[in-house]
Amino acid sequence: MTPMMASMGWGWGFKRRVLALTGLIAIATAFTGTLTNAASVPTSVIIRGRDASDESVRRAVSSVGGHITRRIGIINGYVASIPSGRESILSSDAAIVSVTPNARIRLLSDPLPYKAAEDTGSLYEVSRIVGAQTLWTRGFTGAGVDVALIDSGVAPVPGLDATGKIVNGPDLSFDSPAANLRYLDTFGHGTHMAGIIAGRDADAVTPYTDPARFTGIAPDARLLSVKVAAADGSTDVSQVIAAIDWVVQHKNDNGLNVRVLNLSFGTDGLQSYMLDPLAFAAEVAWRKGIVVVVSAGNGGAAATSLTDPGYDPYVIAAGADDPRGTETVADDVVAEFSSRGNSTRHADFLAPGKSVISLRVPNSYIDEHAPAGRVGTRFFRGSGTSQAAAVTSGVVALLLQQRPSLTPDQVKGILLTTAAPLRSADPVSSGAGVIDASKARTSPPQQAAPQTFAPSTGTGTLEGSRGSYHVTDNGVALTGEKDIFGQPFNTATWAPASAAGSTWSGGTWNGSTWSGSTWSGSTWSGSTWSGSTWSGSTWSGHTWSGSTWSGSTWSGSTWSGSTWSG
Repeated sequence: MTPMMASMGWGWGFKRRVLALTGLIAIATAFTGTLTNAASVPTSVIIRGRDASDESVRRAVSSVGGHITRRIGIINGYVASIPSGRESILSSDAAIVSVTPNARIRLLSDPLPYKAAEDTGSLYEVSRIVGAQTLWTRGFTGAGVDVALIDSGVAPVPGLDATGKIVNGPDLSFDSPAANLRYLDTFGHGTHMAGIIAGRDADAVTPYTDPARFTGIAPDARLLSVKVAAADGSTDVSQVIAAIDWVVQHKNDNGLNVRVLNLSFGTDGLQSYMLDPLAFAAEVAWRKGIVVVVSAGNGGAAATSLTDPGYDPYVIAAGADDPRGTETVADDVVAEFSSRGNSTRHADFLAPGKSVISLRVPNSYIDEHAPAGRVGTRFFRGSGTSQAAAVTSGVVALLLQQRPSLTPDQVKGILLTTAAPLRSADPVSSGAGVIDASKARTSPPQQAAPQTFAPSTGTGTLEGSRGSYHVTDNGVALTGEKDIFGQPFNTATWAPASAAGSTWSGGTWNGSTWSGSTWSGSTWSGSTWSGSTWSGSTWSGHTWSGSTWSGSTWSGSTWSGSTWSG
């Protein structure tokens, strides 16, 4: 198992919800009545007769002052209205087998395979820890805010299959030439993040505080999915940069309102952020009004630098909090895997990232290689700063619905000043503490506190952004200043075009037409999906190896997962 596989621990389930009806009473759900204790008020009952004779049952019902309203042939029964208190008299009639109150029932979906209110890895508890439920009860659920998710795609599993919940941007991954894989999360990481950010069971109702329903941090936010990682997780920095450029350039197309960008990704590149092209792309998004949330990395206490682009001080770098089994922050610690950084640049603050339960993608790469992470048939449990970043993105979406005029600098300032400090950790390890949406809701914006760090020029090297992580095709590693198509990548030319929002022309970026696009010419049209057009059998391990980019491999820690375990 690669470090990446061990780090992701997620999966998803496409099984449809099972609706359970229990007992004979359930058969007559459509004929419910009102039960009272007043003898003068009629009550609705279900009656079973001893034979098929309507007349004998009608006579018995009439004898107690009632009347039949409907027949239920499947049980040789009837729905009747009788005066309250006459049930026992009717039951004693020789023509009657049974008389049962016609009570109201509710169809139930499959129960969660874990006790959400007792598991600090459940999103029910995570949402309480970070104060998200306080905003839900006040009507702030992320509605109207779009979160761009640059990841391995999203699968329309239950919890993410509502109409309009996911909008597909381009598929820039190595999967894109295969029509049956395009846009879909064959790896399993993106769906897990999507569930944390904005998942919601179809039968969840506002204010979404029912622990029996799966609910993400911003349950009414919409997700713009830009797929860059293929079935084995393989991706190159050039793909991620192209994806950020695309989001910036199309953030308001076709009714989109992209205000948050989640990048649960990081490399070990060490060139200065002031030169790094990946950091520069993230800064461009920030200056265009998009709050960029990045995972801090999973190097633990030994990591004296955050991953790229999290080491750029302009973006939000999310470290992972370990709640230690309690809802209170008082006993929390920095998760052992969360990168510490240094006194100059460390995680801005923490969000729960230990053993977080989110949606599973059955038969995905992670699902098959880390089965210990499965929780029931729908869910997967995983730890990492990936999860912490996703929680943070959800909180940001809530805040931006509440106050749409906030700038990225103001959002970051509010979250820094309202986070709950940890008692047992130094500021370098834990940053400002654990994110607190409840306090952020009432905090005034920091009008006079814009970030004034030295900006990136983006004129460094693509190879410097990659660090030690390289994709390979047929054993040949992609290195140097060229993208996945072998096109030369000139940062001096690209950086000003990126800042101007002009790197994409139709489906062309850096001189190549990228596969799997959803646009035609210079016009992009976002596509949405319906769960009825997809099933978990769309792909298998055999399909992955048959793709155009077969032989591609990836070294796993760039997606900032730490462990997948049950």
